[in-house]
Amino acid sequence: MNSHESKGNSAAGAMTHELWPAPFRGKVAINQRVEIPGSKSVTNRALILAALADSPSTLRKPLHSRDSALMIAGLKSLGCGIEINENGDIVVTPAPLLGPTSVDVGNAGTVMRFLPPLAAMAQGLVHFDGDPRSHERPLGPVISALEDLGVTIEHGARYSLPMTINAHGPLRGGDINVDASASSQFVSALLLVGPAMKEGITLHDIGATLPSMPHIDMTVQMLRDFGATVDISYSPEGKHIWRVHPGTLHGKDLVIEPDLSNAAPFMAAAMICGGSVTIADWPASTTQPGDQLRSIFTQMGASVEFIEAGLRITGGDLIHGIDVDLHDVGELTPSIAAVAALADSPSSLRGIAHLRLHETDRLAALAAELNALGGDVDEEESALHISPAPLHSGIFHTYDDHRLATAGAMLGLVVEGIQVENIATTQKTLPDFPGAWKALLA
Repeated sequence: MNSHESKGNSAAGAMTHELWPAPFRGKVAINQRVEIPGSKSVTNRALILAALADSPSTLRKPLHSRDSALMIAGLKSLGCGIEINENGDIVVTPAPLLGPTSVDVGNAGTVMRFLPPLAAMAQGLVHFDGDPRSHERPLGPVISALEDLGVTIEHGARYSLPMTINAHGPLRGGDINVDASASSQFVSALLLVGPAMKEGITLHDIGATLPSMPHIDMTVQMLRDFGATVDISYSPEGKHIWRVHPGTLHGKDLVIEPDLSNAAPFMAAAMICGGSVTIADWPASTTQPGDQLRSIFTQMGASVEFIEAGLRITGGDLIHGIDVDLHDVGELTPSIAAVAALADSPSSLRGIAHLRLHETDRLAALAAELNALGGDVDEEESALHISPAPLHSGIFHTYDDHRLATAGAMLGLVVEGIQVENIATTQKTLPDFPGAWKALLA
């Protein structure tokens, strides 16, 4: 475990987070249909685009979680009109964005990266701060890009949170270089506000790698859905160039897809315990990275098919190890690692160095927690190598990371005596994971 993670683990031990006994089921088949709440990625992108539109938008079946609540609170503090109907639908009424105000980003990557470019086009001072971990998460490329666009930002030369933006209205825009090696959200953050810039924006990818391309594809598609014109080309070196033309976005009546990444633990339950789980409303076509679970879990021994009720996954006799590059779908890593720890052969999860900069250092955390339960995990800079080993009871620390918490719950299905620390951290993207998990196993 690296020094950062070691400090995080000792801090976790000092905290008074309640330990949640993960429900044990054993090899007792499941047969359930599950409705997954709306996508965080789609919900928070839609909120930004709706705030920039020329007319109100209604977001149906959105996610209501800590991350979306922080985005809504930030937009409202800037002056955007947002109402939540009794059925959970969100109505966004655009309004002039004004400071002075303060925005709490919590530890939400979409909030800390998507809101500053929007706030930069408001009027007045806008202060950003969040959870202690938010101070450590990379934000420099967004700050640098905004400074290159003429925005004055006070960040004490740290290029991280906390920071204060001195906003003076719409930006001119133009050509900007961005290194998104640490997060595709740097690209999405700038593209989302491109239509509101006087000259639009042209982003040139200059990073060594570009993780999570499906999330950038999602941003581009949603911009087009709201009426933007987006062109994609490539440099002579093969690097992406995105051009968002200046223009007017139009309000939409939008149904938010279920969060397919959050379906992972529920799908995996059928593989771990046996039986079938059907995920309701799985889209036939989507840009969500979670859609790749269909292929990944099939390779690991499950069968997956579309039926009238949704997407059905049926567990096989055994779980097979997998050698897979998760560079574009890194958020799926904790769930796949938990399944791999229960497989009949070794697994290698590759291309995931950028996960060290997520809610926690996910590679170090997964290796530490699986090994503490008797697992056999070797950690490299950009990969985890997981070999089958008998697991035993113990505490599964989560480092305030929602996907670590659900991974611990998955292991608890067949490893009796797993206690998950701070299961409440799942509220980041799942409003009531313990309740949904209990219903799955009913």
